[in-house]
Amino acid sequence: MAEIKTIHEIFGSMIFDRRVMREKLNPDIYSQVIDAMEGRQHLSPEAADIVANAMKEWAVSKGATHWSHWFQPQTELTAEKHLSFTIPDSGGNPIESFRGHNLSQGEPDASSFPSGGTRSTFEARGYSAWDISSPAFIVSTPKGGTLFIPSVFLSYDGTPLDLKTPLLRALDAVESRAFKLLRTLGQRGIRNVKMTVGAEQEYFLLDRPRAQMRPDIRFCGRTLIGAQPAKDQKLDHHYMGAINTRVLHYMDDVERDLARLGVSVMTRHNEVARCQFEFAHLYSDANRACDQNQILMETMRKLARQHELRLLFHEKPFAGMNGSGKHTNISLVDSEGRNLLKPSNSHRRNIIFLTFLSAAVLGVSRFHSLLQASVATSGNLFRLGGHEAPPSIISVYLGASLTDLIRRLDNEDVSLPEAKAMDLGLAKLPEIIPFDSDRNRTSPVAFTGDKFEFRAPGASQSIALPVTMFASLWAWGIEQVTGIIEGKIAQGKDPIDAALEAAREAFRMGGNVLFEGDAYSSEWHEEAKRRGLIEAETMPDRIDLFIKPENKEMLASLGVYRAHELENLRSVRMESFATGLEVEAAVLYDMLWEGVLPALSKQLTLERESMLYFENVDFGDMTPWRDYVGGLGRAKNALIRDANHLYELKGRLSNMNARERSDFLTGTIIPLMDEIRAKCDMAELTIAADIWPYPIYRNLLSLSA
Repeated sequence: MAEIKTIHEIFGSMIFDRRVMREKLNPDIYSQVIDAMEGRQHLSPEAADIVANAMKEWAVSKGATHWSHWFQPQTELTAEKHLSFTIPDSGGNPIESFRGHNLSQGEPDASSFPSGGTRSTFEARGYSAWDISSPAFIVSTPKGGTLFIPSVFLSYDGTPLDLKTPLLRALDAVESRAFKLLRTLGQRGIRNVKMTVGAEQEYFLLDRPRAQMRPDIRFCGRTLIGAQPAKDQKLDHHYMGAINTRVLHYMDDVERDLARLGVSVMTRHNEVARCQFEFAHLYSDANRACDQNQILMETMRKLARQHELRLLFHEKPFAGMNGSGKHTNISLVDSEGRNLLKPSNSHRRNIIFLTFLSAAVLGVSRFHSLLQASVATSGNLFRLGGHEAPPSIISVYLGASLTDLIRRLDNEDVSLPEAKAMDLGLAKLPEIIPFDSDRNRTSPVAFTGDKFEFRAPGASQSIALPVTMFASLWAWGIEQVTGIIEGKIAQGKDPIDAALEAAREAFRMGGNVLFEGDAYSSEWHEEAKRRGLIEAETMPDRIDLFIKPENKEMLASLGVYRAHELENLRSVRMESFATGLEVEAAVLYDMLWEGVLPALSKQLTLERESMLYFENVDFGDMTPWRDYVGGLGRAKNALIRDANHLYELKGRLSNMNARERSDFLTGTIIPLMDEIRAKCDMAELTIAADIWPYPIYRNLLSLSA
């Protein structure tokens, strides 16, 4: 039996990172690569050739037979086109070839990727370009493996067709402005600032053979019908309970595969709903964190199939239960490793902390609509606003201590209360040092001690777009605060005193977005309207917020999205939203005719035959039985009418554009689907289990050990 290596032994063994490059490249080329990674120079073609050869030799030694530029189109998934390392030479003999131009640039067809309607099918040319800041990695197969090279993806005219290009632009915007602000505040030893991100990935696992018997799970990733089970999540038995053995084996395999790719899973546990779980990977620089979250999701999909599990990333797989989000934790770290969002006992450091905190609050206050737009998806349509998911109204929770500190800024008091140990009354237990505030589970943006947690992104989303928008508005906020500080310094003020005044002013200007209470309450909804925080009531309206004039102007000024690129993004998101709901409507229609209505007929036939068989038997008052049979008949008639109505409504969609379809789906078809669901769920409760055509919640939400 082969010896099983530890996580420590295999960690990073399949990534071409700095450690490997230092070993495989000569010092001069290695130095050039590092300079290119940190944006100080472009890598020369000659150096690219040397790097490509070293990368090929390393990959082949690890069993790789192919390579691919790995990019992230606006589908929110990843894309790849494999090319072989082995090609014939002029004499027909096999040789291994991988040159600098292969590494640096590719040409995958772009005709069939979402482009917002800006390209026709015949306009096929697209470019992929190596993202040198994110390490290449190998995904192994039983018979080889593929070297994946993280890349951006562009149209022939340079328009981004991916989510990574705008992300890199936004990170450059926020990091350069943060660096400038620190230098303005006298931090001369700082070389750079990096945004860091860590994502918490929630998901459901079901028994695959059972789940595949449901068309809605197969094609939509969620259940479109299904009555509540007697035991759901109300008893809170599942949350952080003992992990099912079958699931634990799956988690172990996922973690080992991820470790080879340099992705460190820090947390795994049962989530609130039955069959719901969570992984959280260690934070890293934002670009790499976005790549790592995609790697995590792909690895989870691959291994779920191997374990005969059905993995669900949909934001709301089961009605009446918690959905799945992807809480995204965001901060800034300087080149000395100091978290700029970490409060300090030092007066100077605390003012720096308050400066960056206030800049973020100011940015969210002014451009909260971009955060709304970034999470406006068909899955979040069913998730946001209940079962611990935040509402779509964007607010910021800072906690009682920070809120009190902001009130005291007029007195120039920037001190936080000293944390005191909890007295548990038991000498055997260790002291617990509490945080200075509780957590608000209803807040979309919450400060959690040393970072912002953006809780609205859905589990199926790439975090690239939410991070892009948060980075952009933070960059804008930092720019405004820096301008205020520079103005006050010009008037002769000390930089630290100027920063304190700027923070005070920024908190005052951004105060409309601060909220400490229950964001589910109707009172908050009314208050948010008065504060100007509700600009869109429906998901299509929220998608349109991308192209709000001030949003377009801000993103263009930072160089994140040009006007036409933002229009393309809005069009792609609207089309994706509408198409996702259309598929669900079509699947529900099929499930009615193929499963639910035939099941009602079988039950009616069974009851009618029973009545005929026992017609000479005195059962007493037959009214309840007759009423039951009559109810089945009326239910079938009602569902036939609804099915025909659904079909007729679906037919109207073909003559509408994406925005019209989105409005019609959310305003007319989704409410009808909700009515159909209620009737189907009632039918499920009155039809024999062996007749009902689909596995019910009680059986779906069960995993054998």
